[in-house]
Amino acid sequence: MRKTLIAAAVTAFAATVSVQAVARDTISIVGSSTVFPFSTAVAENFGRTTNFGTPKVESTGTGGGMKLFCAGVGVGTPDITNASRAIKASEYDACVANGVKDIVEVKIGFDGIAIASSKDAEQLDLGLKEIFLALAKVVPDPEGSGKLILNPYKTWYDVRANLPKIEIEVLGPPPTSGTRDAFAELAMEGGCKTFEQIKALKATDEDQYKAVCHGIREDGHYIEAGENDNLIVQKLVANPDALGIFGYSFLEQNADKIQGSKVGGVEPTYDSISDGSYPISRSIYFYVKKAHVGTIPGIAEYVAEFTSDKAWGPEGYLADKGLIALPDAERKAMAKDAQAMKTIGKPAK
Repeated sequence: MRKTLIAAAVTAFAATVSVQAVARDTISIVGSSTVFPFSTAVAENFGRTTNFGTPKVESTGTGGGMKLFCAGVGVGTPDITNASRAIKASEYDACVANGVKDIVEVKIGFDGIAIASSKDAEQLDLGLKEIFLALAKVVPDPEGSGKLILNPYKTWYDVRANLPKIEIEVLGPPPTSGTRDAFAELAMEGGCKTFEQIKALKATDEDQYKAVCHGIREDGHYIEAGENDNLIVQKLVANPDALGIFGYSFLEQNADKIQGSKVGGVEPTYDSISDGSYPISRSIYFYVKKAHVGTIPGIAEYVAEFTSDKAWGPEGYLADKGLIALPDAERKAMAKDAQAMKTIGKPAK
């Protein structure tokens, strides 16, 4: 009797595993709103030209995508997460703790972070210092007390006298966004460290330094607009006095309605982002859960499609979406590693 019960339990367990294994026959992709249009284009082409189903792609933000991706292994979790920054050490640790131990990192190219406005507005030329002063939560006291105070600047003219006398109103991504992380690191911190008193703080209290340099004001001049970059574009068209922060690809796709501000005299363009002369540019990625390869149909084939030159090459269909391709040698090496499902170790902090 006991053997019969054990056999029945084993059969039931095997049946459950079998059902779980076939419970999803399409790839699940989450993550960055910046990478979303590229991933969607590949998914649609993949579904149209292969015998596999069209992958489901959701825009959850980089941080939100990492949480879902790292929640565990199984059909209830995503196979791939898009990211507009590299995975953090803390996220990698969370993945490993939940059994997601083999992670494939695919660097897909470069993206610039545009500070855009309506084409009806005056094109601004902002330095990193001005970006920090306009958007930081605390700034050096303009009266020269040597203290850090809550941001007193209300208009762009207050920040620099040759900027327009219009209220600072910037629509941007929330804390869960990789674009927000990259903007804080590249633009905010870039401007922050032009002040010697704050730069010196890094040597004595790195946590406080980061809090000051990455802290965004919360008094209504910076407005979190969620993960929907298309909504920011619509709001810029409706309000020529506002600025919006999002990936270059959205600027490229909406070039008939909006324009990018210059940063340090450099416009955000394919060439200026590719050669690094545009100051606010970054690498973008996607990550694959290797444990799902061979269980969820089509993952390896999707990766092969994404990393083919017809997709991510300089003349590929993703270039039309605004992707700035990796240099030839790096792109070839990355395609080889991705298609071999080469896994990564824990990143440095």
